[in-house]
Amino acid sequence: MTTMLGVSLAGRDVLMVGGGPVAARRLHRFLEDGARVRVVAPELCDDVRALVEEHDLEWTPRTAVAADVDGAWLVHTATGDLQADAAIAAACEQRRVLCVNASDGAHGSARLAAETRAGDVVVGVVSDAGVDPRRAGRLRDAIAGLLREGRLPLRRRRATVSGRVDLVGGGPGPTDLMTIRGRRLLAEADVVVADRLGPTDVLADLDPDVEIIDVGKRPGHHPVPQDDINRLLVEHARAGKRVVRLKGGDPFVYGRGGEEVAACLEAGIPVDVVPGLTSVVSVPQAAGIPVTHRGVAASVHIVNGQAEPTAAAAAAMSDPTVTTVVLMGVAGLPRIVEAARAGGAPDDRPVAIVENGHTPRQRTTRTTLGRAVTDAQAAGVQNPAVIVIGDVAAADLLLPQPQLIGDTSR
Repeated sequence: MTTMLGVSLAGRDVLMVGGGPVAARRLHRFLEDGARVRVVAPELCDDVRALVEEHDLEWTPRTAVAADVDGAWLVHTATGDLQADAAIAAACEQRRVLCVNASDGAHGSARLAAETRAGDVVVGVVSDAGVDPRRAGRLRDAIAGLLREGRLPLRRRRATVSGRVDLVGGGPGPTDLMTIRGRRLLAEADVVVADRLGPTDVLADLDPDVEIIDVGKRPGHHPVPQDDINRLLVEHARAGKRVVRLKGGDPFVYGRGGEEVAACLEAGIPVDVVPGLTSVVSVPQAAGIPVTHRGVAASVHIVNGQAEPTAAAAAAMSDPTVTTVVLMGVAGLPRIVEAARAGGAPDDRPVAIVENGHTPRQRTTRTTLGRAVTDAQAAGVQNPAVIVIGDVAAADLLLPQPQLIGDTSR
């Protein structure tokens, strides 16, 4: 019968007997755990030698003897010689030192688990009898996949002294376009402060007792002001909660993520940011529009459609080598068009308006700068939408689209 223990080797003496490829793989693990490693082996392979030199490890260039075990918390023997490894294992047994015998793991007093990590959770797989590394590895990989997808219960069940905040960019909407880290952090969250855009479907998979706070903004309707959102993040983290601020797109692209990070730092709250697929790129891509394309567009200019167009935006829209991507610009389309034309952009400059990108309601309206306002009104264009201005938006440049529900080309 095998009992699994979580043992910290940080700062503790570990003896590695052997200098071959197996020793190299295990050395990596011990060094990552912060162990103080000694190596005893007549010769070292290139990988072990590199680690010894890089980490300035103590190396004794000879065959190991029983006395080498003295002072070690853990011994790993991997000489490739069954008798030599068995002798070291026996010396460990006499001295009550745990030993991993790589020649025959069933005869060692300890075994290294096939490990996978998710945040501060470590899951190990070992065999109860005999050694079957491939089976343990495959099972480890299957568990790792579930952890990455946020499908295992990762939430803490004991209160912590201090909480933290993670700003998670959820991408354009589909759950499978979220990052692995974002899914894991959601699975660990006690509180989720969520916008209305992004992967809101994933919230249904959370534990029933996870507090979900809807702070989503709509055009002309901001029920929770930004200062109140900042306060919510800080208050819940101070109460020892793991807080996820779930946003559509990327937190630092017109998501006010910088303001939220600053508020947390000012309050002394640990905070991190997980990037997401920004709609600047992903929504046009869903409609088959590359924001850059060799021979057509060499750069991208991003515009906040709720603000007054700047001189830089007008210049970008008039430059045939620049793609201008406008976010939150449906209501401001008339003044955007006016600024572009005043800056010298021609009326036949291609325009594409992509609504609800990467969702079943996706629709693309293709038009020109001169007809953009009229055609958008006729099509009943509504937010959320991304406006692309530039030659890449031309219908004859249309590339394969992963999802195209409607396309009103003009």
